[in-house]
Amino acid sequence: MEKLTFYAVSAPEKLDRIGSYLAERLSRDVVRHRSGYVLIAMEALDQLLMACHSQSIKPFVESFLHMVAKLLESGEPKLQVLGTNSFVKFANIEEDTPSYHRRYDFFVSRFSAMCHSCHSDPETRTEIRIAGIRGIQGVVRKTVNDELRATIWEPQHMDKIVPSLLFNMQKIEEVDSRIGPPASPSAADKEENPAVLAENCFRELLGRATFGNMNNAVRPVFAHLDHHKLWDPNEFAVHCFKIIMYSIQAQYSHHVIQEILGHLDARKKDPPRVRAGIIQVLLEAVAIAAKGSIGPTVLEVFNTLLKHLRLSVELEASDLQEGSVGSAGPNSGSRDNEEKIVQNAIIQTIGFFGSNLPDYQRSEIMMFVMGKVPVFGASTHTLDVGQLGDLGTRRIQIMLLRSLLMVTSGYKAKTIVTALPGSFLDPLLSASLMEDYELRQLVLEVMHNLMDRHDNRAKLRGIRIIPDVADLKIKREKICRQDTSFMKKNGQQLYRHIYLGCKEEDNVQKNYELLYTSLALITIELANEEVVIDLIRLAIALQDSALVNEDGLPVFHRCGIMALVAAYLNFVSQMIAVPAFCQHVSKVIEIRTMEAPYFLPEHIFRDKCMLPKSLEKHDKSLYFLTNKIAESLGGSGYSVERLSVPYVPQVTDEDRLSRRKSIVDTVSIQVDILPSSAPSDDAVSNTEEITFETLKKAIDTNGMEEQEKEKRRLVIEKFQKAPFEEIAAQCESKANLLHDRLTQILELTIRPPPSPSGTLTITSGHAQYQSVPVYEMKFPDLCVY
Repeated sequence: MEKLTFYAVSAPEKLDRIGSYLAERLSRDVVRHRSGYVLIAMEALDQLLMACHSQSIKPFVESFLHMVAKLLESGEPKLQVLGTNSFVKFANIEEDTPSYHRRYDFFVSRFSAMCHSCHSDPETRTEIRIAGIRGIQGVVRKTVNDELRATIWEPQHMDKIVPSLLFNMQKIEEVDSRIGPPASPSAADKEENPAVLAENCFRELLGRATFGNMNNAVRPVFAHLDHHKLWDPNEFAVHCFKIIMYSIQAQYSHHVIQEILGHLDARKKDPPRVRAGIIQVLLEAVAIAAKGSIGPTVLEVFNTLLKHLRLSVELEASDLQEGSVGSAGPNSGSRDNEEKIVQNAIIQTIGFFGSNLPDYQRSEIMMFVMGKVPVFGASTHTLDVGQLGDLGTRRIQIMLLRSLLMVTSGYKAKTIVTALPGSFLDPLLSASLMEDYELRQLVLEVMHNLMDRHDNRAKLRGIRIIPDVADLKIKREKICRQDTSFMKKNGQQLYRHIYLGCKEEDNVQKNYELLYTSLALITIELANEEVVIDLIRLAIALQDSALVNEDGLPVFHRCGIMALVAAYLNFVSQMIAVPAFCQHVSKVIEIRTMEAPYFLPEHIFRDKCMLPKSLEKHDKSLYFLTNKIAESLGGSGYSVERLSVPYVPQVTDEDRLSRRKSIVDTVSIQVDILPSSAPSDDAVSNTEEITFETLKKAIDTNGMEEQEKEKRRLVIEKFQKAPFEEIAAQCESKANLLHDRLTQILELTIRPPPSPSGTLTITSGHAQYQSVPVYEMKFPDLCVY
């Protein structure tokens, strides 16, 4: 060998003849099964190949590869391994110039076949498979770096290479699942373990993939998982795609996600567990991709997932309908449960993906998901729910809000305007008026995620009378200007939804707990002195509504509202630290503990709590009194004039959109519509004949209440059904009348006659203006506003 090597190096032009001769001898010895001579010939070829690097080596390589092919074609395992080892040595040689005419199609096919070896002897089978994997690794290394010869990435080659590697990874995965979690392999194990070697080769292949050939490397994975039914269970599929996502370059992650989405679309008619397995794989992929760049795939992911969510709910609803008419098979119940697995997987994917996005993208996703939530009567959502019916629509509403809850988890905005812009707050609060108590719970929890910027919600969990709020160590900061302006603009809207949410007939304990947490979080995060007064007015209004009970609520719900008011006033009195206010609240709670424990949260929400038969005969000492609160707060510098004005929410279109049953009974509204100047048939006369019946009605307070209710009903019906132009004209005439009367009064202050007869105080809303002189003259139809 030394002489032969020296001769070949000295005369490179002779390498072609040397290779041809050795190839001829080796072919003859292989046929005659002379293994010793075969070993000698291959060793000679190997040494010559490693020693010579001149241009003349090209013809010699052809003879060498011809001999390797002969060995791989032989049926003897030892010769196959020998040929593979020689090829691996050749693959590690870096050639100066590429050889464009050389092809490796045969080697790809042969090495792939060796990876699937089914030899009867386990040790021999493992040895052949390892040789096949190492051969594929050699082919990849030899061809993948040459950009001008990218034949290895063609689909016909990838369809052989990738399944061969996955086959060996899968086999050892099954063994590991039976014997427990695998230990980290040593260097020796990596050479002897087909699974570890195949995984390393798979990672290397993916790491070398570029933009143009990424899809060719990923698509055979789907074919393999489909063929071997590895989506259910999907542990191996998840393992494969974790390898893919961590091996490829980060900027190509969205290609893999698009392929998974495309495969999900292609398998939409498969059993639920298969679809759930694909969605869980997508979850793992987007969890990795969200940490880097995912390109334009964000909305595509959500669109596809929501489409499959609707499809799953449709299938579930159709199965329920078949079951209701008695035509469902014995597996309909299990089918429903499997569809729920699909739906839960979609929700987890949406939520996990959204929660891992940057804040600027997360806010867009929040808007996107909220826009998909179907609201009865509204046409703004873009999710097709026309064929689902009420049950399917409710199911989608719950799942979308659950996914929105996951997206908003951990979201910390510097200002509340960023977290709750008007375009997001309005549809969210509309959903809070739906009749389903579970939907309202989810909406409140979403709002808590966005409001709680200092992680105080865990300290407020559970509705209770807190002895000392200071022990909770509430974190808070000074209210910024943006938050103050937010409450001026949207505060009444928030109060209104809390007020209406407390009066729902299907509320359970969790609803009251979340409403209490909402009030507490507004107090911590957004409350200045003005907001505190509004919140106290809201609490007193809730107490009054529970006592008057115009909505006909059960006793439990009325007591629940009273307990909610007690817990919140106890909290807010300690937060603002006004001693007289705290003393009044503590005294009422103490009396309730002794005489009416069902007005406290610790008792009313306990199992088997004794409820009173009615709430009308209780002493006033059991209630929080507005005059006592105003007196205590006024002594500490609070502006308490507005406490004397009862809180009254206003009716909006949200009541219609949320399909509320009792708008008039729920909302008390005081609106005065002036009659138009032109007489009409429905105009109400301002004069009324005084008779015995009218005097009787004036004395009969019950009749007056009924009249007042009827008047309010007509007013609300007018606003709901009258054309907008008519309402606007009436409001305009009212404003013009007010302007004319005030102009007359102000003219008197400019040109006063010599002797005034008194003063007139003008009030507008809750503001009081300076008294002006009133003179001896009549003001026809003068109204004091």
